[in-house]
Amino acid sequence: MTTQTLTLNIDGMTCGGCVKSVTNAVNQVAGVQNCEVSLEQSQAVIQFDDGVTSETALKEAIEDSGYDIK
Repeated sequence: MTTQTLTLNIDGMTCGGCVKSVTNAVNQVAGVQNCEVSLEQSQAVIQFDDGVTSETALKEAIEDSGYDIK
């Protein structure tokens, strides 16, 4: 197991509900250990096990929930 930290800039978040949506989407991906989403910085900082999931899968989860990766 190797823990990676990924910071993604996210477009389209406008409120606390958006933060919850992104957080929930990311946390549903297997291998995610921690996810902190900031509305003010328009970004998510995700810690994940790269043996279980990938950067691509995390980006897809966010995009599938209706937001864009910058």
